[in-house]
Amino acid sequence: MAPIRLAIIGLSQSAKTSWASEGHLPYLLSERGRERYKIVALLNSSESAAKKAIEAYNLPSDVRPYGSPHDLAADPDVDLVVNTTRVDVHYDTIKPSIEAGKNAFVEWPLAENVSRATELSDSAKQSGSKTMIGLQARVAPSVLKLKQLLQAGIIGRVLSSDVQAFSLRTNRDSISEGLSYFLQKRVGGSPMTIAFGHMIDFIHSVLGEFASSNAHLQIQRPDQTIIDAETGATRPTVSDVPDLVSVHGTLRDSEYVAEGASLIVKFLTGAPFPGTSPYVWTITGEKGRLRVWNESGPFTQSEGSAFPTPIEVEDFTTGEVRQESWDWEDWQVPLSPRGRNIAKLYDLYYEGRTDELGVAGFSGAVVRHTQLDRMLY
Repeated sequence: MAPIRLAIIGLSQSAKTSWASEGHLPYLLSERGRERYKIVALLNSSESAAKKAIEAYNLPSDVRPYGSPHDLAADPDVDLVVNTTRVDVHYDTIKPSIEAGKNAFVEWPLAENVSRATELSDSAKQSGSKTMIGLQARVAPSVLKLKQLLQAGIIGRVLSSDVQAFSLRTNRDSISEGLSYFLQKRVGGSPMTIAFGHMIDFIHSVLGEFASSNAHLQIQRPDQTIIDAETGATRPTVSDVPDLVSVHGTLRDSEYVAEGASLIVKFLTGAPFPGTSPYVWTITGEKGRLRVWNESGPFTQSEGSAFPTPIEVEDFTTGEVRQESWDWEDWQVPLSPRGRNIAKLYDLYYEGRTDELGVAGFSGAVVRHTQLDRMLY
């Protein structure tokens, strides 16, 4: 099979965040990635910015630079468009390609809100675009191992589950200038939609969705300080984004989830109490209990890949506690931790196996957007 011809939106040498270069390029420029994909175009804020990025990342000279989403959409030699921009730019930059029938891989969140996410999903259905959303923790080996253990009945049917998590990458009362939009709910990108959104998604990918739920949110520290990393200058602002969310609900029953099983999730920005793990997930069943944690927090989709994620099993009959092992595939190990799960999405897409492991498309993103919008708005 010939390599899939790919265009990237948002690979910039001057970006405030480095997700495109750290999350996507390691795989795409690896030997395995080059066999399966060929970068043929970049779209940035201008054609000159795209040219600079091509030079900065030593991409082939025949990669085409674009400054217009409509020009990219008209390129007949692009099979897949990958959007890695800030969330509030997703809609305008990817919609022309969707309407042109191109396949698309968009980072999470899909759009600023459920309304725009639904529009993109509907457009993809109408044009026949095959879509994928960057909820890559669904294919993390630790998450897939948990699903395997539950489906094997190792703890019996699930009776309840609880999660407590902290976002270590977010300070309690300050933020960098480049991420100041995290404090503006209207932008759609924040610790609630990104960190909590990724976490609640992979939890649901293991346990299934809520049958019913209630959420309580709080803005504990509305007064925030924005810090310019280059100059050290500071300025005050007021955040309208919650920094605490607590969700209580009843899971849908399934083959391995008992009727009436509860899921309780608590997420806060900032660090936990000293000496306390920033992420612990417990699943209690009829015959035993599973426990998962990670010292980097709940970032299974990215930073968590760099830290061990132990999975412990407690047998209620014997009282024995043992650890279940999991590992990365050999080809994933040399990649940067941020890129390993993203790489798995690319591999599954190339092999036509996204449905096999429950990779989310735009319609799946709308399900998660709907849940988050009900909480936040």
